[in-house]
Amino acid sequence: MLTGKYLLAEDDERLGELVVHLLLKKGAHAVEWVRDGETAFDYALASFYDVTILDWMMPGCDGLETCRRLRKAGYSGAILMLTAKDALQDRVRGLESGADDYLVKPFELEELVARLKALGRRNYARIVEESIPIDDLVLLRSSQTIRRGNEQMQLSPREFQLLDLLAQNKGQVLPRELIFDRVWGWDADVSLKTVDATIKLLRKKLGSIGKNELIHSVRDVGYKLEA
Repeated sequence: MLTGKYLLAEDDERLGELVVHLLLKKGAHAVEWVRDGETAFDYALASFYDVTILDWMMPGCDGLETCRRLRKAGYSGAILMLTAKDALQDRVRGLESGADDYLVKPFELEELVARLKALGRRNYARIVEESIPIDDLVLLRSSQTIRRGNEQMQLSPREFQLLDLLAQNKGQVLPRELIFDRVWGWDADVSLKTVDATIKLLRKKLGSIGKNELIHSVRDVGYKLEA
């Protein structure tokens, strides 16, 4: 079974839907699907993903260039490249751009899952200590928990993703629409009200360890995290 959060950049609608369905079925906590390299670049730098999956041939900024830009920007997460190019020199180009692995289309979906599991294991040592300080709290990405002193609180996958997004943009107002897109995605079968409901649950958990004032509402716009 898979675990974790994945970013898929694939402009082929049929393949994108298939991969998202498969990864969720195999146990992924979340899969965010974008259709171009520019959006993939923004998403990868704005949140944490166990593996980022880039299709080589995409409109605008292709997967190869997106991979290069991410590595140049300091992105250290695992990257898997998908492509129909199977020549040795193309594989070398893909790996030299910063990709950790390479899968040639057409591929068996079970092989994709196996590659993702291997990349996830390879990255585990890197993320096990990864944490984000929030005032006197610590957000622990590997266990999706928040800790304050000796107190620790488990978050649901959506609560964790939402708090992670706010923490990475501390002090900035994030519109509901942006939060919804980054955490759930516009293809999700839920409404914008889900953002407010999840914020309410998150505030309740933060309140249980004395930090319910961290998340501020901005009337008719969205939310921001501010100590």
